[in-house]
Amino acid sequence: MSTLQLRDRKVSNVGNKVFAGLSSGAGWFILVTLAAVAIFLLARAYPAFVADSDALAGQSILRGRSFWGYVGPLLFGTVVSSAIALLVAVPLSIGIALFISHYAPRRLAQSLGYLVDLLAAIPSVIYGLWGTRWLMGNVDPVFQWLTDHLGFIPLFADYMPPARNITTASLVLAVMILPIITATIREVFLQTPRLHEEASLALGATRWEMIRQAVFPFARSGIISASMLGLGRALGETMAVLMILSPGFFVNFNFLKPGQHQSIAANIAAQFPEASGLGVNILIATGLVLFVITFVVNMIARAIIARRAEFSGAN
Repeated sequence: MSTLQLRDRKVSNVGNKVFAGLSSGAGWFILVTLAAVAIFLLARAYPAFVADSDALAGQSILRGRSFWGYVGPLLFGTVVSSAIALLVAVPLSIGIALFISHYAPRRLAQSLGYLVDLLAAIPSVIYGLWGTRWLMGNVDPVFQWLTDHLGFIPLFADYMPPARNITTASLVLAVMILPIITATIREVFLQTPRLHEEASLALGATRWEMIRQAVFPFARSGIISASMLGLGRALGETMAVLMILSPGFFVNFNFLKPGQHQSIAANIAAQFPEASGLGVNILIATGLVLFVITFVVNMIARAIIARRAEFSGAN
């Protein structure tokens, strides 16, 4: 082996070591950051968990409730608003992604995909303004009709304008998570093996039957991953919910009635500027609850995806 070859090999080994070190460092940095966040939340939330009833009774932020009596309605509002947003956004995202990947002409598909991606860059405060200035006025007659004709069902009872209720907030959340879910599902649909699609069509299947037989089974884990990404954003969304929702601390299914529900993130944003002492610890404790819920949801999603690894778009 010549001297030049040995020198090139030495440089190559150094580059590999540097790249391996940077990659490993980046991976450990994520783990350390996550651990630091968890430790901070635990340390700052601990006083709220161990505080006696007398200390908690003096905190106006609790509104005369115990700590878990305070967290329960917030957790309920967070989960409900995110669930409604997911129920609305996922079917729409699948339809849009399917149109872009399998139905639209190439030029239209590229333009539409670009527009969908742009929606993800819009700040949440803009969505909040859109919800308060446009959406609330347009859903008002719909909600009023539901109360007038289906008011015997608790879900549609007791609507009062303006539409500052959890349903309106959920619709805004659905629009916010739509581009994230759509972009991910679209890429998974495009990764469906071409031979699978052609084989289904060659056997006499229509385009829709081909999609059901080849595209959906292949993309199932990708759809779950995309949904969890959207759910993660919906669970932690703050400004849009804060601007739209009239807050309340109830656990009920009056989704059209204002002043009934509130989310954890929006409550922290609303209460934190005026909180002090143990009140800050209480708010951080609610943030810890949200952190744990988000972590558990993502772990469940990863478990579901792992069980269906044979359909993963990465394979």
